[in-house]
Amino acid sequence: MPLGSGIHRDEQVRGLMVICHKSTKTFAVQGDVRRNGRHVRTVRVKIDRVDRIGLNEARRRAKGLMSQIQGGVDPTAKPAETGITLAAALEEHIGERNLSARTEESYRDHLDRLMPRFRKRAVTDLTRQEVRDLFNELKRKHGVNSAAGAMRTMRAVINTAPRIDETIGGNPVDGVRVPAPRKREVDEMDLRAFWARTEELSPIMRDLQRTFLLTGARRLSVLSTERPHVDLDKKVLRFAHMKTGGDLLFPMGMFLTAMLKKRMEEDEPLDSNWLWPSPLSTSGRLVEPKRARVPSPHFLRHHARTGMIAAGVPYAESALLLGHSLPGATGGYVHRSHLVEALRPWAQRYEDYVLAATIPAIDAGEPVGH
Repeated sequence: MPLGSGIHRDEQVRGLMVICHKSTKTFAVQGDVRRNGRHVRTVRVKIDRVDRIGLNEARRRAKGLMSQIQGGVDPTAKPAETGITLAAALEEHIGERNLSARTEESYRDHLDRLMPRFRKRAVTDLTRQEVRDLFNELKRKHGVNSAAGAMRTMRAVINTAPRIDETIGGNPVDGVRVPAPRKREVDEMDLRAFWARTEELSPIMRDLQRTFLLTGARRLSVLSTERPHVDLDKKVLRFAHMKTGGDLLFPMGMFLTAMLKKRMEEDEPLDSNWLWPSPLSTSGRLVEPKRARVPSPHFLRHHARTGMIAAGVPYAESALLLGHSLPGATGGYVHRSHLVEALRPWAQRYEDYVLAATIPAIDAGEPVGH
């Protein structure tokens, strides 16, 4: 039987064959799996190379495999996975936590896009070596940051799984040294220059950028604000889309209140429910603000935190104004919605700090908030 000559079938044992590849020859058996008289699939099972076993041994093994096949058993089928799968563990993890839509979307993206072949795998069957190989593969294809993010997602999801599946011993991600996220370096900010640059923008973009700075809120929290969320009488701005879940009631300073009141009056003819309407957007609101030489919303959030410290706002109060959770057990007892008026003097103090640094850049006729 020369190499590369293809398949040669045995005359004595049904299904047994020798497959002559270009460089090797192997014994194999092929048969039809039938159940209840119905053809399920045709399977071919490799037995061994012809230089390793003789014909009599190959015939013996082939008879055993054909017996299984004729009995309706597929010898190529993998053993059933045991325990909760990674995909099921993800659903449990999401269900146990009040995650933002963006965080949940990120978790699902990591599982569906970056590790699709692991989705249906049982957590208890995953090995450290498999996870190490996955991490190295992701680093090569998508870079270190994406690979590290996927590993952090996998670690968090698997940490949830043992509460449902007691067969899980440890977390295989522990076998990977996941690099910590790089700390973002934020440059110093010239408040006066920022204020002057916003004057060059359209009125709605000017007010939007100043709202980012005066509230320190995240981009999506500000952009998804609706007009009913602005209570001008109580001087309260409600952010309904928070990364940590829930709402944030922000006590507006006098300048911010006056600015948003004017903004809403000017946008009244648009008949939009959004605070930052955009007739050209499919959503009806601004989605990604054009910065035009002004910092990003995330940069402005960093500077708001710094500015609050410079203005003398205490740590806990500034954290609550930014929507952060206070550390420790005490933080769990703090309900921000009950502290709106208690936080108002500190919000006004921060606003005064910003305005004091930008007064030379403000038009003479524009109110300063006092």
